[in-house]
Amino acid sequence: MLEKDTCIDRHFTIVHSMSKWFLCLLCIVLAAAPASATSNESDVIVTVDSTSLRFSPSEVTVTEGQAVRFMWSGQALPHNAVADDGLFDSGEPERNVDYRFVFEIGTAGVHTFVCEPHASVGMVGSITVNAAPIVEVEEEEEAPAENTPALSMFSGLLMTAFAAAYVGRNVADEQTQ
Repeated sequence: MLEKDTCIDRHFTIVHSMSKWFLCLLCIVLAAAPASATSNESDVIVTVDSTSLRFSPSEVTVTEGQAVRFMWSGQALPHNAVADDGLFDSGEPERNVDYRFVFEIGTAGVHTFVCEPHASVGMVGSITVNAAPIVEVEEEEEAPAENTPALSMFSGLLMTAFAAAYVGRNVADEQTQ
């Protein structure tokens, strides 16, 4: 006697197959994820206090390699941030600005900046840049870097291959049943 193919059996087969493909997709997504992400968490943010025409904060301290981000939006008056020594310039005065400047090695010192249209009313600020700490490099055998993209790519491909083999094997098993 032949077994009847019921709706429940078909539903179970579809769900079972979908879970296998989901596993494959998950492996691919994990393999494609970057090994490390860069973050701007250490950026120092400078905004505009438009009621008193001042930068907020007007004095900041950073270390070489760190960034200052000048951000404002929806201002009634246009502003910019320009270093007196010409080191950075956010451009023409605008009501919406998102300008980021990284203080590279060799930029240690105090850098005064102004909002060009409002410098005469005291819209000035200063950034103190401390020298980056000197790191002594020991000449030892170089250890392999952790979380390198090549390793991440290899492990991702390996996971994908295993997942594909698993799905293929189970699909073949289902077809023989």
